[in-house]
Amino acid sequence: MRAEFKGSYPSIKVLPKGDLPEFAFIGRSNVGKSSLINMLCNQKDLAKTSSKPGKTQHIVRFLVDGKWYLVDLPGYGYAKVSKESRTLFGALIQDYLLERNNMYCVFVLIDSRLEPQKIDLEFMEWLGESQIPFCIAFTKTDKLKASEAERNIEQYKNKLLETWVELPGIFVTSATEKSGREEILEFIEKVRKS
Repeated sequence: MRAEFKGSYPSIKVLPKGDLPEFAFIGRSNVGKSSLINMLCNQKDLAKTSSKPGKTQHIVRFLVDGKWYLVDLPGYGYAKVSKESRTLFGALIQDYLLERNNMYCVFVLIDSRLEPQKIDLEFMEWLGESQIPFCIAFTKTDKLKASEAERNIEQYKNKLLETWVELPGIFVTSATEKSGREEILEFIEKVRKS
């Protein structure tokens, strides 16, 4: 698998015309997005990991095997950035998700160590209302016992089922243990070909 950096775009207006399927990745700051992207692409430093949350501030595209784009979107939530920047991220994320016709699916990354967070639930609610196809990828499962991860994931499912008729696709991942990689890539392949 070969992934190459194709550009970082501060606005959807400067994003090149979509010629191939795009699969976007988004999550709260510090959810492990860069680590997951690097693990999926089998490249250590493809997406820049940082101890400072909120590093991604543009739409970043990587071309995978010349067939599809992996899109790294800015995080939402608690990044230590100005309110103005946060509003800007919000608009950037919304514009991309609502207007990008070749965006096939967005992966919402959730930290498996946490109980359901209001901001994640609200974001997924908005995706559902906006009819944007999405999946959930639970991250950092190596950081807690399997039973604890299962319990937290169940809590999320139950919370979502309070308002949803059915659940979106769910993936359980660990960048350290490389778990969930095959499942996500198989899903992308299936969606891309359907």
